[in-house]
Amino acid sequence: MTQTFRTPSGGRVDRNSPIDFVFDGATYTGYAGDSLASALLANGVRSITSSVILHRSRGVTGSWAEDATAQIGVDAPYSEPMVPATTVELSPGLVAHGVPGLGRLSFDVDTARYDSLHHHPDLLVVGAGPAGLMAALIAGRAGLQVMLLDERAEPGGATPWAPWVAEAVAEFDSLPTTTRLIRTTAFGAYDDGFVLAVERRTDHLGTEAPQHISRQRIHRIRARHTVVAAGAHERPIIFGNNDLPGVMLAGAAADYLRRYGVLVGTSAVLFTACDAAYDAAFALAQEGVDVRAIVDVRATVSTDLAEYAAALGISLRANDAVVEALGTDSVEGVRLRDDTSLDCDTVLVSGGWNPAAHLWSQLRGALTFDASAAAFLPTGMLPTTEIAGAAAGMLTTPSCLADGRRAGLSAVRALGVVAPEFRAIPHVGERTPAATEVCWRVAESDAATSFVDLQRDATVTDVERAVGAGMTSVEHVKRYTTIGTAHDQGKTSGIVASGIVAELLGVDVTATGTTTFRPPYTPVSFAALAGRDRGDRYDPVRRTALHHWHSERGAVFEDVGQWKRPRFYPRGGEDMASAVLRECAAVRAGVGILDGSTLGVIDVAGRDAPAFLDMLYTNMMSTLRVGKIRYGVMCGPDGMVKDDGTVMRIADDRYTVYTTTGNAATILDWMEEWHQTEWPELQVFTTSLTDHVATFPVAGPRSRDVVGAVFDDLDVDNDAFGFMDWRDTTLDGVPIRIGRVSFSGELAYEVNVAAGYALDVWCALLDAGERYEITPYGTETMHVLRAEKGYPIIGQDTDGTVTPHDLGMRWVVSKKKSDFIGKRSFSRASDRNPLRKHFIGLLPTDASTVLPEGSQIVAHNPDGTLPPPPVPMLGHVTSSYLSAELGRPFALALLKGGRDLVGSRLSVPVGDRLVEVEVTSPVFVDQEGTRRDG
Repeated sequence: MTQTFRTPSGGRVDRNSPIDFVFDGATYTGYAGDSLASALLANGVRSITSSVILHRSRGVTGSWAEDATAQIGVDAPYSEPMVPATTVELSPGLVAHGVPGLGRLSFDVDTARYDSLHHHPDLLVVGAGPAGLMAALIAGRAGLQVMLLDERAEPGGATPWAPWVAEAVAEFDSLPTTTRLIRTTAFGAYDDGFVLAVERRTDHLGTEAPQHISRQRIHRIRARHTVVAAGAHERPIIFGNNDLPGVMLAGAAADYLRRYGVLVGTSAVLFTACDAAYDAAFALAQEGVDVRAIVDVRATVSTDLAEYAAALGISLRANDAVVEALGTDSVEGVRLRDDTSLDCDTVLVSGGWNPAAHLWSQLRGALTFDASAAAFLPTGMLPTTEIAGAAAGMLTTPSCLADGRRAGLSAVRALGVVAPEFRAIPHVGERTPAATEVCWRVAESDAATSFVDLQRDATVTDVERAVGAGMTSVEHVKRYTTIGTAHDQGKTSGIVASGIVAELLGVDVTATGTTTFRPPYTPVSFAALAGRDRGDRYDPVRRTALHHWHSERGAVFEDVGQWKRPRFYPRGGEDMASAVLRECAAVRAGVGILDGSTLGVIDVAGRDAPAFLDMLYTNMMSTLRVGKIRYGVMCGPDGMVKDDGTVMRIADDRYTVYTTTGNAATILDWMEEWHQTEWPELQVFTTSLTDHVATFPVAGPRSRDVVGAVFDDLDVDNDAFGFMDWRDTTLDGVPIRIGRVSFSGELAYEVNVAAGYALDVWCALLDAGERYEITPYGTETMHVLRAEKGYPIIGQDTDGTVTPHDLGMRWVVSKKKSDFIGKRSFSRASDRNPLRKHFIGLLPTDASTVLPEGSQIVAHNPDGTLPPPPVPMLGHVTSSYLSAELGRPFALALLKGGRDLVGSRLSVPVGDRLVEVEVTSPVFVDQEGTRRDG
């Protein structure tokens, strides 16, 4: 299709490289170097999408990230649900569609690569316009490690074609300590010089992008000093129907002309309150656009500007305003204050310029309204950050260069380096704009169609309604109206909203201030933030040293704390229920073996290790003798159970702590946190051994025979090797540590060995147990066995509101220790409430129903019906299984006042019926505990 709005020559696009693209099903042609927005405008496409709430037609209003309307979704060659068309570079194979403020996620797997890098420069400069280039050059010449970022494809800011830009870039790139990134947006600034930036690496290449190069890259930058030179955003003036396609920022129109060779219309009216906007009208007029009038709200206009407008045949209407844009689907004209109408297809708007001080503000830098600049300007100082150029309120190339030099020298001196001799850079002078007159909106316009936030469909009427409802803070107005909460983060609407609020309240805009600028500065995809941490890398898959052995034996795995653990081992087509019944029966009657290598193992060593563990556990660990094992419980400061496990004392100054699988990392972090923040004076060292140790519980009446046969130098009799003892031995010279610990209630030994020897030791145990029909069992069987003994699993039978007392474990809470984490909480009245939920057992009286875990427990009604709502919930089922040992289902639960209800009957709703249950002790098998010694 003919690009009817493309100039015959000019612009930065490569006219020798045409690119076909598809938008909303139609095929168009643009050039390499175009943005999607510029290519659409060149082809006469003015309506891009519709608004999110009112569904009004929306076009292009800006030329980069300040655009508030041209939202599109990219379908190929990559997928993005919603991005501004102004920031999408035209690329081969590009297919896109307009989106009305609501993107649509793709169901196709994103095969693109994303990654990240870390940097530690002396100086980070954000923005490669005049100020940024000058600051970066000053620091680079001084020998500093300098990183220069710019979000556009070309450096130079608003004038990439200026001759001095190429000279400055060439010198910067030639310096040995400099790094320059293009297409890279710094979107977040944080404490201690930390800045996040996203680089668009291959989007502009489209279908020609190499698969091995990441599509986008997150740069995590920790700089000693930072210069923010991010430029400025043009500010609109609000008037009626200002959302029609064809209403555009004046600076954007000039940018489309000079950067892309695109005319944004055939006839235009400029509506402004500042001198700087005249440049756009003059440039368009010189390219043949019929500029019908310049409408300036100011009573007095510079003589030079007036004369130049007259020379170009442009009518100048001072002390006037555009009250309304005319048209239905796009601009057809404007109506002025005196009801005069002017025909045009484009309205160029400029109310002045707002410094892009977002990063400065994110660092808690102050912004104060400056009447002479008619803008909120950065003020004050930040310890390691400079702000320069247009971002600091400088609006000409000479002033930006001078301010960049100041910022660069300041950074160099702050970093303790001798400043280099200044060498000037040639530049093209520009007209210095006169002070801008503040004009937030046209009062005569219809407030209901005067749009403040074009993306949110928020109007002056909405702001009036917010103020009328008592909102006096711009932060409250923002939330009441949603102004500034869209993808553009209020780049064109936020300051205007502050001004309108000030007018409505009758106060100076300085008093209202601005809303808070928060990261990200521009939208950043979740894929880029995730980087390589997605799919299998999102949650690392951990496998034990025996994983292949389990797979070869047909194990069905489940994910437990990132680990792949065998859940059960089906034989001959067994389902899980049948396999688990068989495995449970084998352990109870003979011997079974479990791969328990996923348990958390932490080495706690040092002179103060005993005192350290005494503070972490509710019971005493300092009195544990070397060679002994003790069960322990950890609580949070609120007294609620956090984790449990066993502790081996290896030496006077060393322990081996075992945690639950899912809490291994959490408990290690917990230990480090308390050590570093509360008890740094303790000499103690914590080291994770989880990946280095394989653990095999061998359980059942025949476990002593198996362990004794493999380790023939070890006396495994009760008198020599009692319950909760540990012993060291060897197997073919390999060190082995064995503990008498049981999580099944049966006689059991836990065999520990370095993970590299796991398979050999496992096979030796299986070979020795073959005569006893040793049975490998999985986690589901482990759960049933421990539940039959009433052993809770933290996180399944607890929910963060359960104390050791609730679990019936008063014995595990020491009365001898003066303090430990959670001790004080146990004295709270709520913790002594007899109606707290207790850990109890349940037996369905029909002896056949397996209660669904999570089921609620209610009072028993003899007629089998529920009481009228709201039905009081007395507790819930935490674990429920079918037991081979009991020959029936059973369950564990948390029940209000449960220990006092043992023997009573309650009901559990299951589907559309009530199942009667009997409340019991949580211990169902071997209540005397005689089996653990064989």
